Formats: sequence, structure tokens, C-alpha cells
Amino acid sequence: MALPFSGRVRVTVRTAPSTSTRTLSLMSGEASSALRGPRRGARGRAGRDRVAPSPIGGIVLLEGYRVLDLTDHRGEVAAWLLGRLGADVVKVEPPGGTSARRAEPVVAEAPPGFESLQFASYNDNKRSIALDLAASPADRATFLDLVAGAEVMFDSGPPGFAAMAGLTEGELVGANPELVHVLVTPFGSDGPRAEQACSELTLAALGGPMSLQGIRERAPLQVSVPQVWRHTGAEAAVAAMVGLARARCTGEAQWVDVSAQSVMTWTMLNAMEAHEVQGFDFERAGATLSLAVTIPLKRAAKDGFVMAAPIGINAGPLVPWLVEEGIVDRSWAEEDWATYDHRLLSGEPTAMSYDDLRLALDELCSRYTRHELLVGGTRYGATLAPVNSVADLLVFEHLDVRGFWASTELAQAPAAVRRVGGPLVVGGWRLDQATSAPAVDEHGDELRASMGRVRRTSGPAGRDGGLPLAGVRVADFSWIGVGPITTKALADHGATVVRVESEGRLDTVRAQAPFKDGQFGLNRSNFYGSFNTSKLSITLDLTNEAGLGVARRLVRWADIVMDSFRPGTMAKLGLSHDDIAADNPSVITATTSLLGGGGPFSSLAGYGFHASAIAGFTDLVGWPDLGPDGPWMAYTDTIAPRFLTTALLAALDARRRTGQGCHIEGAQLEMGLQFLAPEVLEQQVSGSTATKNGNRDRHLAPQGAYPCAGEDEWCTLSIVDDACWATLCRVLGDPEWARDEALATAAGRLARHDEVDAHLARWTARRAAEEVERTLVAAGIPAGRVQRSRDLAVDPQYVHRGFYHRLEHGECGALPYAGHQYRIRGYAHGPRAAAPMLGEHTYQVMSELLGMTDEEIAAVAEEDALR
Repeated sequence: MALPFSGRVRVTVRTAPSTSTRTLSLMSGEASSALRGPRRGARGRAGRDRVAPSPIGGIVLLEGYRVLDLTDHRGEVAAWLLGRLGADVVKVEPPGGTSARRAEPVVAEAPPGFESLQFASYNDNKRSIALDLAASPADRATFLDLVAGAEVMFDSGPPGFAAMAGLTEGELVGANPELVHVLVTPFGSDGPRAEQACSELTLAALGGPMSLQGIRERAPLQVSVPQVWRHTGAEAAVAAMVGLARARCTGEAQWVDVSAQSVMTWTMLNAMEAHEVQGFDFERAGATLSLAVTIPLKRAAKDGFVMAAPIGINAGPLVPWLVEEGIVDRSWAEEDWATYDHRLLSGEPTAMSYDDLRLALDELCSRYTRHELLVGGTRYGATLAPVNSVADLLVFEHLDVRGFWASTELAQAPAAVRRVGGPLVVGGWRLDQATSAPAVDEHGDELRASMGRVRRTSGPAGRDGGLPLAGVRVADFSWIGVGPITTKALADHGATVVRVESEGRLDTVRAQAPFKDGQFGLNRSNFYGSFNTSKLSITLDLTNEAGLGVARRLVRWADIVMDSFRPGTMAKLGLSHDDIAADNPSVITATTSLLGGGGPFSSLAGYGFHASAIAGFTDLVGWPDLGPDGPWMAYTDTIAPRFLTTALLAALDARRRTGQGCHIEGAQLEMGLQFLAPEVLEQQVSGSTATKNGNRDRHLAPQGAYPCAGEDEWCTLSIVDDACWATLCRVLGDPEWARDEALATAAGRLARHDEVDAHLARWTARRAAEEVERTLVAAGIPAGRVQRSRDLAVDPQYVHRGFYHRLEHGECGALPYAGHQYRIRGYAHGPRAAAPMLGEHTYQVMSELLGMTDEEIAAVAEEDALR
């Protein structure tokens, strides 16, 4: 399909894995190269130099930093992300290599050490050294030398690779008094669950998102490919950057632990505190949007499904198409679609009922393919998002135009394959791969030869022990999820974040549940509240020249300017990076949108559930015999902030050292795809397409969510090996059915999974979920009840960690807010203040922060610009 764009040349792109070609309208070579960054091909295994990251605005964000990666598959994403930002990452492995080299998905025919496509995906830009820390004094000394020259060390635990080798905190601090040590854990480094056996499935259950996914008629669901540790690793990168900032404040080592359970809770979005706020929990209902009402999102197309919400803001632009198709008459054009949703919810009259709108949209979608609906919706200004599979992603032309894919050679593949490109474009360069994942000890000799150098320092430290981001100023023009969650992370640690809002263009989550005590109000939504703690709120009408003048003052004041508008909007307002940098040359600007700028579908405005469908996640939650259900709500809104926050903290650090700012662009689709990188490789290497598979695993059996006593109560379990199966049989009382020798092996249990599930369900159904979990966990079997927000509020692990914070809100009184997904020892961090009321700080911001006089403020108010 030819997609003409002015100022761009037509080129032919060969798409993988198909051998056919398609003609796309691409950007000029210069612009395309700028998005990609320098293309360094996969280099040979022998003689690889240390990583040389892409230049970013003349600098590399984490240039000069060294990161030690001691993690297995549970934490490798953390060091990988810092490596993409320019750090020198050293993978410290035991002799024979880390167990992550065997993590699924694997290619059995690959050379030893290179079987894992997950390892290939999250270990590029790293150097490897193999050390026997427990048995070799020389290796132990080498390791402590590495610690002396590092800023950050990631480990997986508890207790962790270093601790298992007998290395003490005293030895680590003795080698490096300012080391930031980040331990990636299932539940935290201490507390009643700290040592509890777990799996991806049980963590998704105990963290809460499973309670929201799937349909009521069947068991709650997980995402069918590994996600827990990818989320947790990315959040560990955020924690490391906060730890670095605090180390500068205190001049002391930082001990950080990240809880995968808490990370999973944050994927619940508006459901994290729902029960305490509104008096009831949200419930799973398939592919729906649970807001003030439940809205079905999934619509059948000719060749699959699209995600399209039957709401006024989506329907209004489609009316001309609906009329053209003869689906509705011209009277639909007379409806005020901009106010339709509000009138419908408040009981005011509307010419068209909700059912009229839903049925019209269903009929339109049934006439076209997914791609035709995407193209047609784009033409009319509406978002009809295709539910893509992983295979579909490889031929999605928008990613070609954006220069997203990169060709790479893998030990696991006979020919070059497409690899997921970098998550962000920073300073015009994509954060991409410079070197492929290393062989075990590939760089051991060169690293040993470089020992004995003077430890690098990160520059002068404040040593005041205060909030690590105190003094950082942020102008936040973003809305809904990704941007506000990103800036919340800065505000909670001391940054002064001014949230720019407007009564004329409300942040839609202010009008969405959960509302305090179930009563609607623009200041009563904890959907908004959860993402906007510790911020100030100013209301400005940016369509009014006087309001825009205040915005210009605000961006001159700011160190960071964040927006999440449709690409090009800030430029139309005269607030592009170049516009702002003309008066504020060291400013850091960040923009995030659904699909990023510069592609055929860049104009699409949408929500995280649209991006989740396009990115392939919607197709990964559901049952094999039913249509896709998708993850809860706006799933990519839970992924993207982890990348943006890490990058902003790295940019702040680089600016502190160099005085230079930069521009960061994050397409939510591209950030989301980072969590499917192994599956994209698997699609090409083996031809296997990842898809929805209930709660089952390819190799573990049995695994699932099993019904328990009570209404809609469930407990999950995973049998990780044959010994674990034997333990389960003993717990069950050695029943006759379980004595079948065919069930003694994973292959036998996989072949008869349905039968085994039926027996287990009869056992669990007679017991409370808490009893099932307690019994299995006591035997060392990974198990976890499916928890809702009401359960999380009293989870003993969360009580121990002080996860929930109750803060006084200006209108609602005490409200619960989910805390951070990590803890830093000796630092009582978390939300510092409740979310602001709409425009609560308008006068304060203008007078105290921007230095405007009362007369100047009154003049702006007289122009009706402060609304």
C-alpha cells in the first residue's frame, strides 16, 4: 500500500519473514538514519571491543558509568536498559555461565550458552567475565576490583549471587563506599513472604493483575508469555537511577530491593486501591474498559478483531464513514459527540442510545479487515486498533517507516533476523544495540588486564541527605497514564512537578472510577490520584494567548518539560524542544505518544489498550478456544513509564555532568515491544507464534488457577519439576490417580493436563484459597491466591513493607496510595503528598515559582485563561 507523505522519498523495503516486497513511503535517508542511530552490525565473537554506545546530542547519557550485572533471568533487563543508555555493563557469571542462558524461549540446536532467545534479547551491549566467587580467592579479588570501579551492581535474590558466595556488605562497601546495590527479588529482601517459592504465574496472582484478566465464567488469567521479570527488571533500572541520585546526596552506599509482587500490583492501574476507595473491587470482564461504566472494546473484523471503544469521542469522527456505508442516517451528524459521553453517563437525553452506537460500530467493523479499519479510521481521525499477533508485527509498515527494526545475526539462526529496535529516540538517535550478547567469559582477559585503575567518581555530591531530586523542576503537560506516571516518579523523590491541566480539556481519568465513596467528582478519582501524587496543579487554557504566555514562562523555568500529546501539538503551540531550548538551552524535553512521530499512523490518538492491541499483547491473554481478552486496561501504560523515567533520570545526570540537555521521544508501541523481544526472535527462528494459552506453560505441568471455596476465589500453583510433582502428590495424600507412572514426568503430565486439572480442582474447591496457598507453600511448592485490592491492603508482605500510604486529600480526606515498587534502606520514600485538586496551585505556581505579580496574574485571569 503506497502511503504518500510530502518531503519523503519512496523506497522499497523487504519485510521479514516474508520474501515479498512492499512499497512504503519512508522518510529521507537522513531523517531515517537519525531515528535509527548508527547501525553497527552484530560483530564477531572474537576480539569484540567494549561497547561504544550511540552519541546523544554530543554526549552519551551514562558515559563513564560501569554497571555490574550478577542477575539471572529475573533481573537482566535492568542492566540491559542502562547499557542501552550508555553504561559499560559487565556480566559477572559463574564458571559455565548464568542460568539465564537457558531461559525460555530456547533453540535447542544453538551452540552451548546461546540457546536462549531471551538471553540474546536482554544481554546485548554487555561484556562477560566468569568468576568463581566461592572457591577462588583470585576471582574474589578480581570481583572486588570490579566493584571498586562500578557505580551500580544488580543481583537476583534473595539472597543473591554475591551473598551466596559469602561476600558481605562490609566487603562491598569497603571496596566502594558509594556503590548502589540493587537486589531484584520476588517479594522483597525481607518480610513474611521473602523466601516463598514462586513462579511467574503465582506472582501475577499475588500481585493482583490476574484478578482483572479473563472472563468471569472461567479462571483468572495471566499473560501467556513471560512478563513478570521483564517488568521487574525495567523497574529495577528506575530504582538504580534513584539510588544513584541519593548516593550523590548522602555520599553513602545505597541498598535497594525491588519487589516483583509490587511491580505486578502497579500493572493494575486504577484497580490498585479500588476497594478501599469506592467500596468494591473491579472484576474481570474480558476485553472491556472498566471506567464509570463497563465498555466492551473488542469488535469482530473480517480477519480477526480490532479494539474500538463505542464512545462519543471515537464515534464522532466516524459518523461520515458510517453515513457513507449506509449504516446510519445523516441525523447522526447533528449529535454533539464531544459531550455525548458525559450526557449519557449523567442521564441527560441523547438522540442516539449507547446500543445504537455499539451496533453501528460493530456493523462497520464486520465489513473490513483489521488493516483496512486501521487505515480508514486514520483517514477519519478515529482509532480502530488491530489485534495483532507477533507475526503481524513483523509486517506492520509503521515500524518500517519509523526505522524501528534492526537486522542482526544470531548464533541461534542461520541468517540475519529482525530484532526489536531501541525503546527510545534520544537526541535524534535510537538507543540501539552496539554489540550482541557475549559468550561466557568472552571479555575476561581484557577486564582482568584493566584492574587497578582509580575508581571513577560521579562528581561532587551534595551530602545533604535530602530528597534525591530536590531542586529539579518539571513542567508536566502530559495526561492520562504514561506521562503522569513518569513524572510522579520524579515528584515523589523531591522534584517540583507542575501539572498543567485545563477545564476545557480535562484529563479523562479525572472523570473515571474509582471515586472516593463511589461519588463522582473531578477531584474524587483515585485513577487520577494514583498517578499524580506529590504534584502541583495549574489550570491554563492553551488555546488562549494569555494562557499560552504563562505556559512559555513555565517551560523557561523548567529543567524537564514532559508532554503526551499527539505528535506535532507542542510545536504548533510554539513549545517544541527547539522553541524551548532557544531560551532554556539546557532543558530536557520528553514526549510520548501512541505510535511516535514520523510514520503513516502517527496522527492516531489513542489509549494504552489501543497500543496493547497493536503491540500484540491483547492476543496473548485468553483461552485457546475463545477470542482474545487482553490484559487489564491500558497495559502499555504500565511498561512505558519504566523506560521514560530511567531515561529522564539518566538525562538529568548527564546534564549535571555536562550542562547539556536533550530531547527524548518514546512511542508507547515501541516501548511495549521491548517486552516481546524474545518472542519476535522466536517467530523468525522457529516459526512458532506466541499466542494466548490460558495459564498453561510449555514445559511446567500442571500449572493453573484452581477454584477454591467461596465466590470466585482461586489459587494458582506451578509444578516446576518432577520432584515438585512428587511433593504435591504427598500433600494431596498420595491419591490413586496420581500414582500413574505416566504422570511422573512433565511430558506425561502435559499430555494429560486436563485430567490432572480436574483432580486438582476437586481438591482445591473444598478449601479456602488461603488454606490452599498456605499448605502448598509450606511444602515448598510455588503457589499464590489470586488477590484483589481488598486482599492486597492486608497482605502481610505489604503491611511489612509499608506499601500503601494514606495521605490527606483536599476534598476526600484520607486516601490510600500505592507506594513504590522498590525500597531504599534508610530512606522513607513514597508519595509525599496526595494528588492535587484541579487547579489547586494555580496562584501559587504563578506567583511563587514564576515570579508573576498580582497585577500580571489578574491580567491573565481577566482574559479567562486560567481554566
